[in-house]
Amino acid sequence: MIKELVKKNRSYRRFYQNEQVDRETLKELVELAGLSPSASNLQPLKYILSCDAEKNSVIFPFLAWAGYLKDWPGPEEGERPSAYIVILGDTDIRNPFECDHGIAAQSMLLGAVEKGLGGCMLGSINRDGLRDALKITERFEILLVLAIGRPKEVVVLDAVDQSGGIKYWRDAEGKHHVPKRKLEDIIVDF
Repeated sequence: MIKELVKKNRSYRRFYQNEQVDRETLKELVELAGLSPSASNLQPLKYILSCDAEKNSVIFPFLAWAGYLKDWPGPEEGERPSAYIVILGDTDIRNPFECDHGIAAQSMLLGAVEKGLGGCMLGSINRDGLRDALKITERFEILLVLAIGRPKEVVVLDAVDQSGGIKYWRDAEGKHHVPKRKLEDIIVDF
């Protein structure tokens, strides 16, 4: 059921790093992205796949992991993703890229959840550093990076409290809490 997949599709930031995700799985996820809607059906997105520990270690330092967790620099060794998908926009096809990369990322993350995996959509990227490290030509704009692996953390969905605070947080047991607004608070009538 799609609702269950969406509920399980959280921003996981800690993984069982030693449990590999193979290239074929990543290709299956990218296939879902390719089947997703695209503005004007131009399909300008391209993907770099990484499921190799060495290449993963090149990508990792250029990512920021959790804006609200100020004292947390990201997953430590052993809890890092075992795969990445770098989403690129081909400027020879289109620029700007509308919302294509968001649609594609969501399709891939839902596919990952269906396979018992999880991921995190990362937009806070040192793009210049990643471009140099992966030798990405100027023709491609770095849009997002998806971290993929088997989640190690538990994510709990909480209702937004009366204060209206929406910042995610971790409790003493390391559970990641994500406040969500109620349905009646996100539907407006004019």
